[in-house]
Amino acid sequence: MGKITGFLEADRQDRKYLPASDRIRNFREFVIPLDQSALRTQASRCMDCGIPYCHNGCPVNNQIPDWNDLVYREDFEEASRNLHSTNNFPEFTGRICPAPCEASCTLNLTEQPVTIKTIECAIVDRAWNEGWIVPQVPVVKTGKRVAVVGAGPAGLACSQQLARAGHDVHLYERQAKAGGLLRYGIPDFKMEKHLIDRRVAQMEAEGVTFHTNAHIGVNVPVQNLVDEFDAIILTGGSEKPRDLPVPGRELDGVHFAMDFLRQQNKRVSGESLGNAPELLASGKHVVVIGGGDTGSDCIGTSFRQGALSVTQLEIMPQPPEKENKLLTWPDWPLKMRTSSSQAEGAVRDFAVLTTRIIPNGKGGIRGIECVRVDDKMQPIEGTQFEIKAELVLLAMGFVNPVHEGMLSDLGVEFDPRGNVKADVLQYKSSLPKIFSAGDMRRGQSLVVWAIREGRQCAHSVDKFLMGRTDLPR
Repeated sequence: MGKITGFLEADRQDRKYLPASDRIRNFREFVIPLDQSALRTQASRCMDCGIPYCHNGCPVNNQIPDWNDLVYREDFEEASRNLHSTNNFPEFTGRICPAPCEASCTLNLTEQPVTIKTIECAIVDRAWNEGWIVPQVPVVKTGKRVAVVGAGPAGLACSQQLARAGHDVHLYERQAKAGGLLRYGIPDFKMEKHLIDRRVAQMEAEGVTFHTNAHIGVNVPVQNLVDEFDAIILTGGSEKPRDLPVPGRELDGVHFAMDFLRQQNKRVSGESLGNAPELLASGKHVVVIGGGDTGSDCIGTSFRQGALSVTQLEIMPQPPEKENKLLTWPDWPLKMRTSSSQAEGAVRDFAVLTTRIIPNGKGGIRGIECVRVDDKMQPIEGTQFEIKAELVLLAMGFVNPVHEGMLSDLGVEFDPRGNVKADVLQYKSSLPKIFSAGDMRRGQSLVVWAIREGRQCAHSVDKFLMGRTDLPR
């Protein structure tokens, strides 16, 4: 390492946010980057720890100590090359990844992990500004045609890798623009969409052909792909949401979180909402059911739309303020976390089960009826209460990919959870020449896992088509 004693000399310093009162006025990103000097100091804190446990935490196997050292030495161009050798889109993960690498950092034993995510984001942003990121056009074409279905992070990563290997890659996306949940789920205040657009432009220059508004199994028969391509890769999302089967669920004012988030992202980008009824939190008391990232995104979006109040309910008990590191480190710990959106004024409540949606007599809602639950999630007698609500957003996760349409037409085999059955060595489905990666294969997960699976699936597909491969796994 460039500075062996760096972690002894400097405390952890991370990016700061604009004040909540300022950032909720718009949908722009609000993170304030570290300056060059502070960034170099933070990179110097990376220890020569012998076993880099951050590698254990990073699904894409980023060579974190290496590019930390390069940043300390101020060789950002080489740091960018190193970073891109394992991660196709570090500007995405540098903004929205929960950073399991930092939880695994040796310095996290003293609550002072290296600011890995911040340094990663600074490297790639600098690389774009300096013009170091350019299309990598293959010298030789293989003549093989590959169809990738689903332009989220798994499909984007897989397509880019295969195009660079010389294959003719066609990426199909049912929405009007590529990006999947990066574009239509993650709010713009967490990641602005021009970041996706410039990656799409890079991939088009590398030979990827994008087909948008192409819903396979709906307006494009899946048999067309089977007939025309040498390999098909299913990289769609796990998009069937978990519902709330309680009285009043059918009332106007109860909606799935993704319908709400997708609409707002389309508003920001100027896209048409189609014939769907407009979902807005403006002037309403909002209840978000579900304590994960999607629920947090609903909170931030609701405040920016002008909600009067936002309450977030979680059926699980409140986690501890701090984890027992001797039991959990270097694995991802369960502990109390507060997102930037939650910090903007949301009320959070734990161990709460919703039992009924209360109608307002006009087809809408006026509140929800709840009960507290024990550690086995069983209702506790005598703990019923009501919460005022005019908009309820269901953010309780996703159960599996949508089976109707493409998957049922293909007849692929599913695993016990309803995901496309494919192993993590070859990513082959139960059908010839058909592969699967990302959330469609593993279930709802992180962007960084989708990128990993897309890259590994590309390695397998290239080997399947050519008998050998030089693509990294």
